[in-house]
Amino acid sequence: MAAIGNRGTVKEASGFNPEEDVQRLRGAMKGAGTDEAAVIDILSHRTIAQRQRIKEAYKQTVGKDLNDDLRSELTGNFEKVVLGLLMLAPVYDAYELKNAIKGAGTEEAGLIDILASRTNAEMRAITAFYKKEYENSLEDDICGDTSGMFQRVLVSLLTAGRDEGNGVNEAQAVQDAKDIYEAGEARWGTDEVKFLTVLCVRNQNHLLRVFGEYEKISGRTIEDSIKREMSGHLEDVFLAIVKCVRNKPAFFAERLYKSMKGLGTTDSILIRIMVARAEVDMLDIKAEFLKMYGKTLYSFIKGDTSGDYRKILLELCGGEQ
Repeated sequence: MAAIGNRGTVKEASGFNPEEDVQRLRGAMKGAGTDEAAVIDILSHRTIAQRQRIKEAYKQTVGKDLNDDLRSELTGNFEKVVLGLLMLAPVYDAYELKNAIKGAGTEEAGLIDILASRTNAEMRAITAFYKKEYENSLEDDICGDTSGMFQRVLVSLLTAGRDEGNGVNEAQAVQDAKDIYEAGEARWGTDEVKFLTVLCVRNQNHLLRVFGEYEKISGRTIEDSIKREMSGHLEDVFLAIVKCVRNKPAFFAERLYKSMKGLGTTDSILIRIMVARAEVDMLDIKAEFLKMYGKTLYSFIKGDTSGDYRKILLELCGGEQ
């Protein structure tokens, strides 16, 4: 059972014994009150694959669903983190997308965070799980809930059609940069389709080359131009794509920072990133956070959250350094 990424703070527990974990979890939920410390200790130090084995063993031994039992014992943001940890990665992403869409108003940040940052393979797994779980296609649900160019960008991203090779076609990169420039800065009004065609389809190395060329032609960064040319959610999604191409951990570090700075915390974003990236690239996200803000992610979470919610996030953060 290989872990998802090798830059995560959550690693496989050595000497893993699912039956033993089940007994501890069972004990933690017996009688009055819950032993939250045991729940945190087990679930934040097992990989997603190991947690699936705990769920299976729990069902066999107890004859009940671990999720259901935890749901009846826990509350609030702590419960959200714990239940998120028990899901497979694409299932969690599908669940988060569903949450972003349903209800009054759409949580666009959720759609953008996930769709702009996942690989083609991850995207295909998410759309498959979504269909299976919610009996509706993710594309239909997104189309029912968004509109205009923003919708078209999201649909393009979820088709998982990005070139994932490493090749850079020099002539094409120069042409792409020119096309974007002429579609935006060089004209009155913006032809957003040109941005979509380049930003949602080309591979990472090629795009980095395009961004360099773009600066030469226009005298400003692609990010600056997007901010000048676009607004609202369309601006947000194009910026997210560019940032993920340049440096995905830095993109997540910035999202975490913004979810916590100032008054109040956007818990939905904080939880989603901590749960989804703990096993993938949390070490890199922490390093970028420190570089960008001069403070540790750990200290930020500690100052911004409380109780068991804080404890489990700090475990997922993996220590101060």
